[in-house]
Amino acid sequence: MIRALALLLMLLAAPASAERVKDIARFSGVRANALTGYGIVVGLTGTGDQNLEFTIQSLKSATARLGVLLPPGINPQLRNAAAVIITAELPPFAKPGQRIDVTVAALGQAKSLRGGTLLLAPMQGADGEVYALAQGSLAVGGFGAEGRDGSRIVVGTPATGRVPAGGIVERTVASPFMGDGPLFLDLNEPDFSAARSVADAIKATGISASAEDGTRVRIDSPPEPAARIALAARVEELDVTLQAPPARVIVNARTGTVVISGEVRILAAAVAHGNLTVRVTENQQASQPNAFGRGQTVVTQQSTVEAAEAPARMSLFAPGARLGDIVDAVNALGAAPGDLVAILEALKAAGALRAELVVI
Repeated sequence: MIRALALLLMLLAAPASAERVKDIARFSGVRANALTGYGIVVGLTGTGDQNLEFTIQSLKSATARLGVLLPPGINPQLRNAAAVIITAELPPFAKPGQRIDVTVAALGQAKSLRGGTLLLAPMQGADGEVYALAQGSLAVGGFGAEGRDGSRIVVGTPATGRVPAGGIVERTVASPFMGDGPLFLDLNEPDFSAARSVADAIKATGISASAEDGTRVRIDSPPEPAARIALAARVEELDVTLQAPPARVIVNARTGTVVISGEVRILAAAVAHGNLTVRVTENQQASQPNAFGRGQTVVTQQSTVEAAEAPARMSLFAPGARLGDIVDAVNALGAAPGDLVAILEALKAAGALRAELVVI
């Protein structure tokens, strides 16, 4: 398995590649914005919040806005209502009147939101301004069932649902294409050579551009919005020749997955790998007295401890060894992907691994 993965990575790892600008960068300010709100879901079939105080207050406020005032001391039954948190993403260039999808999650004790309807609720951005309103019937993927004896089965997450196109945009986020001044192009991955290559490709078309750092490229742009949009579309379609990415080894400590880029090098080093296996076996034996004896049956515990060590094997890395050499040596040692992590960490500690080791 390690060998197959390594061969695939070696085929994908080329010294240089041509990429479109739109695949490796984005214009500054063109981004989605997170929205959050608080609301009430009604119409549940007895799976609501029961008698939570803050849900009662919210429901009273909602009915008061509709002109219905409950008498003092009268609290609505909340078996069919639930307090929820509403989240959504406001896409770039969204205009008032456009619709967005909304996600709703129970905030209190509600067991399921299936069949519920979200009452009209405002959704705010990070600046506290209201950018959208949410309302509509929920679509819930999970479900739950409960018996009278307390037994219960839950499939999926019935306390979370979605309202497709349930949000209506009410406010527009400022766009960098509506003002004047330069446009800025931000790379998805910081790289000085990539920033220089992008700036050179833009300048080759007659547009003034310069790399400000390893991430941002400044592009001089006309003040007219239509001209700025045409320039952005032209820049996004440019092909840029990129150099090979930096040597990197990424290790997922939870799953034992290891990804090695084709540019990884190691210095001269010798690696030995061996396995020690310890096995403990527990057996219970019964000791019985004779037929006419007066003794009692006694259970005795018998433990057996065995230790076996696999023969250690050593592999020698020549200076400048590449990905294929590393994989061949690991396979020759009989190491598993999890053992490969320990070997790479040891090489890094010894200063023999010429690559960035990232553990996630």
